Amino acid sequence: MTTRVMVVDDHPMWRESVARDLAEAGYDVIAAVGDGAQAVRVGTSLRPDVVVLDLQLPDLSGVEVITALCKGDTPVRILVLSASGEHQDVLDAVKAGATGYLVKSAGRDEFLTAVARTAEGDAVFTPGLAGLVLGEYRRLASSPADGDDTPRLTERETEILRLVAKGLSYKQIAERLVLSPRTVQNHVQHTLGKLQLHNRVELVRYALERGLDTDG
Repeated sequence: MTTRVMVVDDHPMWRESVARDLAEAGYDVIAAVGDGAQAVRVGTSLRPDVVVLDLQLPDLSGVEVITALCKGDTPVRILVLSASGEHQDVLDAVKAGATGYLVKSAGRDEFLTAVARTAEGDAVFTPGLAGLVLGEYRRLASSPADGDDTPRLTERETEILRLVAKGLSYKQIAERLVLSPRTVQNHVQHTLGKLQLHNRVELVRYALERGLDTDG
């Protein structure tokens, strides 16, 4: 099925350009809006697969929009596309629930690839920002990784979780471990259930907090 995308940006020319690039690439642009309140209203109603969101909006902040759209059992996947590469903006967006963060200096192909990966549930960041997010989640990790109430994962589940944390797609993980993508997805779903997490983004955060993106 065609991926359904909503574009949120208060600059009309930029908004139209992004929507046009997406449409030309085969995406179904179901809405292109210019303020936060409309983004929340339309996004909650139509539930797009991906929201491409600017942080600087005239009414609500981008973080407020992210928070509103990520409520419930099926949060929307949100790719922030912002002129700001400020560390605090990136961290605030990710903590609110953004799936990824791309600066507007990214090229068209990089942007379209980021949208495709976001739709698949991957965490996508402009090069240089991923390390920032990893470090922050490690710093914020306050609970011990091996506490008595921490669910015990199998060796295979831990191996897949480690690769998920590194940003690999299901297909890439399957190729590396010589498994089918469906098997990898089943392992991820089972791990989500064990850890009482709701989606792949939360799973990545869990892994990052425990340093599973490293080769230790």
